[in-house]
This record gives sequence, structure tokens and C-alpha cells, in this order.
Amino acid sequence: MAAHIATAMKPKNNNSNSNNNSNCCSNGYRSDVSNGSDNNSPSPPPSPPKPRLTPSLSQCRRRLRSKTKSFVRRENLGSGLNFRRNLRYLLLLPLLYISGLLMCVGPFSGFWGYASVPGSVYRSYENFQRLWDDIRFDNSSALQLSSVWKYKRRVKVQKPCPNSTARNHFSMYRTSIMESSGSSGYLIVDANGGLNQQRSAICNAVAVAGLLNAILVIPRFELNSVWRDPSQFRDIYDEEHFINNLKGYVNVVRELPEALMERYDQNISNIPNFRVQAWATVNYYLGVVLPILRDQGVIRIAPFANRLTMNVPSHIQLLRCITNYKALKLSPPISSLAEKLVSRMIERSSMTGGKYVSVHLRFEQDMVAFSCCVYDGGEAEKLKMDSFREQEWKGKFKRKDRVIVPALNRIKGKCPLTPVEVGLMLRGMGFDNNTSIYIASGKIYQAEKHLAPLLEMFPLLYTKESLATPDELAPFEGYSSKLAALDYTVSLFSEVFVTTQGGNFPQFLMGHRRFLFNGHSKTIKPDKRKLVVLLQDMDISWKAFKDEMEVMLAESDRKGMMVPRVKKFNRKTSIYTYPLPECACLQSSNNSTFRLTEGANVLNSHHESTR
Repeated sequence: MAAHIATAMKPKNNNSNSNNNSNCCSNGYRSDVSNGSDNNSPSPPPSPPKPRLTPSLSQCRRRLRSKTKSFVRRENLGSGLNFRRNLRYLLLLPLLYISGLLMCVGPFSGFWGYASVPGSVYRSYENFQRLWDDIRFDNSSALQLSSVWKYKRRVKVQKPCPNSTARNHFSMYRTSIMESSGSSGYLIVDANGGLNQQRSAICNAVAVAGLLNAILVIPRFELNSVWRDPSQFRDIYDEEHFINNLKGYVNVVRELPEALMERYDQNISNIPNFRVQAWATVNYYLGVVLPILRDQGVIRIAPFANRLTMNVPSHIQLLRCITNYKALKLSPPISSLAEKLVSRMIERSSMTGGKYVSVHLRFEQDMVAFSCCVYDGGEAEKLKMDSFREQEWKGKFKRKDRVIVPALNRIKGKCPLTPVEVGLMLRGMGFDNNTSIYIASGKIYQAEKHLAPLLEMFPLLYTKESLATPDELAPFEGYSSKLAALDYTVSLFSEVFVTTQGGNFPQFLMGHRRFLFNGHSKTIKPDKRKLVVLLQDMDISWKAFKDEMEVMLAESDRKGMMVPRVKKFNRKTSIYTYPLPECACLQSSNNSTFRLTEGANVLNSHHESTR
């Protein structure tokens, strides 16, 4: 501890001896009286002293201000020293906290002999082996898929529905921002990322085109270094359907006019790229982008992911709804196979009335490596993951400013769930081994090892590879976005969707399911922080685990029906995850019109036949 520094100093006392030791007459002159003196010689008359000066009011004020400033300076000095001393403690406390975490859950925890923090160690497979007999011989009644979701809420539809007056609104809006009824120019965007990030960019591009009264050129897809899918818009979506369904709202063309192409040597890449800030506001587009668009006649924005705020006027928000749920329809090759996969899943779910569970399982090798989580593969797995990370991300995980604590990642719920963890969770919630499960995933990391316990718990386990023939899947091989579109569609029409890790896929899917199923996402979103603690507990009974899972299912049911409170220009959540209430009028107007694929018709026809 640093010694306390005293800063207060005593002020000097300026005492006037003449005033204290002399007698003052009423006239202000001093009278010298000789004490004990017999001197008879006359003394000369004393000279009158200078009159005593009484301080004026202004002088007193100046002295007071001077003393006050001196006191304030001393106080500020003391406060500054105290603040700097306290600041050192504030900086020290986080360091002590992080050091403690590293000692408790980091690589040094074994050296210090501390017991592992609950949830920090992967022991799920050991717990599965310990509880397997209790799971097999559990005689309690199974959860019926038709009665999983109990929470209901009536969705309020905005009246009048914006869709009914939107075309007139856009006509008036164009006139208000333009001198003439013509367009501002052509908008070109490059959509980056995977399937659903590109989907977000498309919806935002239509919204921006409507905002600026621009003609939208069919969005281009960038080749992503992770997804490595060279597909373009027409390979994933039906171009003609997209253009026709946006008529009256936004004009869409396949390519620029020849005159503009000649200006840029027939190469769109020669058009200067305008970089827009992330989550740009409406005022930014109208104040910065629109003048450039009017001046140049064309503007190219790349990349275009998350380049428009969620807070936009209602008629612009409606464009996002129309694009996402009406205009974007999968291309015929994808929708045709997706329809077959949905039909086959329904047929294989006869014991549960044609209803099935879909699981978005993010346990591919790249996801396991990126998460920096430790499972049960030992040192060999660690070396393999280190090598893979270096190969794919070139030193990103070796930077000095990056601290990787796998146990802490697990405690925080950032580790992808393994297949056995998903199986234990679902069996604990009451799903029995007659439940059909569709796995939406890429290539599972060490699939034979990790899928074996899940297959024991749920023998009716399917993937797109097991439902489709090799010939049917051949045109899709090597195209990750096309394969993801198949998974998306089969998951969309499942009775229960299970998300195990974040990302655009589950966020868009939950929103789409809310749109289709009267506001309910019908999604199990597990509390992974709680789950990892339970799965590490080697003393927990099967009954106690089931009780916790039933609570978790009830919480997913409640949250699945949540509708955010949206005030005017004050949306804080993604409209792609929570499409209501803005998109509710589209839902109520003609539900069957706004579905992605014909798989909905298959689902509806099956439900009609089983009534």
C-alpha cells in the first residue's frame, strides 16, 4: 500500500503588532503615553500617523477568491491522487479475476490441484454410459409430438395492413423524393457469406432500392473462402419469380443497360465500389448515397452484409417481409429435391403421425476447430485441431492478444453440442426412440464415433444423404449453399426444430417458422450454460436430469412465442428472427402464397389425409 500523502498546508497569519499593541482614539490618531517617566523636558508634538486603511468590499472578495482557489487546487490535487490510486485497483481487479479463472479452469488448474469448475470439462459420453440402462428402461410415457407446444398467443395484425396500400405509398414516395417519376439510377450489390447471410443481403438490397427509388440489378454472390460455393443467384433462387413478385414495389433487372456497360468496358467490376458503413441508417442513405446515385446513375456497394439498420419506416420494412417470404423462392432443381426429402421424412415418421424433429447439428470439423473447445480426443485431437486452425486461419489463433481458455468457452455455452449431448437432452425432454430425427449438417467430425450413441437413443435418424439417392444428390455435391438450402427446407417443415449453435441458419429458420406457424418458432433452444453443468455431474440421477430438461423445454416453448415490442423506428431485434408484427399482414392475407417451396403443399396434404 502506498503511504497516504497529506496535502493540506496551514495559511500564514499576518498579525499587525501596531494594531494589537497600541491604543486607538476615536479620531484615529495614536497617543504615546510614557509609563513611569519623570522627564520634565517638553516633548515635541507627535506626528500624526497615516490613517488606518479599512479593506474595501472588492479587496475582501479578491482575498476570498484567492483563498478559495488555493483550497480547490489542494482539494483537486488530493482527489486526483486518490483517483489515480483507485484506478490502479480497478485495473488490478480484472487481472486478478482473469488470473483466477486461468488457475481454476485454464491449463494450470491441474498443477495447482484445484477441482474443475462445474461445466468446464466434457464428460457427456461418460454420463451417457452411466445412465444408459436408466434411459433404456424408462417406463414413463413418451412426449407426443402433437402436444409438444402448449404456449399460445394471438398475434395482433396491424390494421389496415400496410400491404394493401403499399403500392400507392411507394408511388407517392417516389414522387416526393424525385423531381420526376423516373428512377434515381441502378443499384448493384455483392452479397457475401453463406446461404442465409446472402439472403439477408438480398432482402436489405430490395429495401434500399425501395428507399432510394433505384432499379435493383439482380444481386451478385461473392465466392466465399469458407463456403467455397461458386453458385450465383439463379442457381439458388428463381429469378423470374423474384422479379415478378416485386413488381409495383421495386423494379428489378437482370443486367445493366448497354449504354452503362459500355461506359465501364462491359465489366461491372470496373464500376467504383462504394463502401457503406455497417448498419447504416435511412438518413445516411438519403443524405450520402442518394446524391452519388443520382449523379453517377449507378452505384455498386460491396460487401453488402448488414449494411442497413433494422430501424426503417414501415413501408420499407414491408419490403423485407415481401422479399423474404414471397419473392425468394428456391430454384426448381433445389425445390424439387427438397419437396421429395420432406415427403420421405413424413413417410418415415408414420409412428408419430407424420411429424418429425429436425436438429441443426454444428459439429463439423471446422466448427469444432474454430470453437477452440476440448472434447474427449486427448492430445491427438488437440494437435489435429491446432494444425487445422493454422491451415485454415493462418495464425489467427496464435496472436499474442488472443487468450484461448477452452474450459471457459464451455462454461459460457460457446462449445458446439455433440451428438450424444443432443440425444441426452431430447430423451430427457421426453422424446422416445420412435421419434424420427432429421440431422441438418455438413460432414460430422468423426461421424462414426460421435453418431453411434445418438443412433442408440434414436434409431430413426436421417440425413439428406440417407433420404436422397446418390444420383439425386450428385448435382449438389461441392455446392454448400445448395446443400444448405435442402437442410433449410426439411427443417422448416418439421414439428420441432432444435438449434445447437448460433449463426444465420437457425436465426432465419426460427423467423421463417414464426411466420408460418402463427408466431411460434416451435424451436428448442437449449440453455447450454446450464446443460454443460448437468452433463458434467457424474452423480446426477436420470430422474433429476429429466426434471431439468422438462423445465428447459417449457422455457423454449415460452420464448418461441415471444413477439418483441416494436415502437415506431425503434426495432432492436432482427426482423429475420422476429418477423412479427410487421410481417403478420402478409401471413394473414394468403399464407400459402408466401412459402419457399412446394414442400408446404406436401405437408398440408399429409395433414389433411391424417385428420
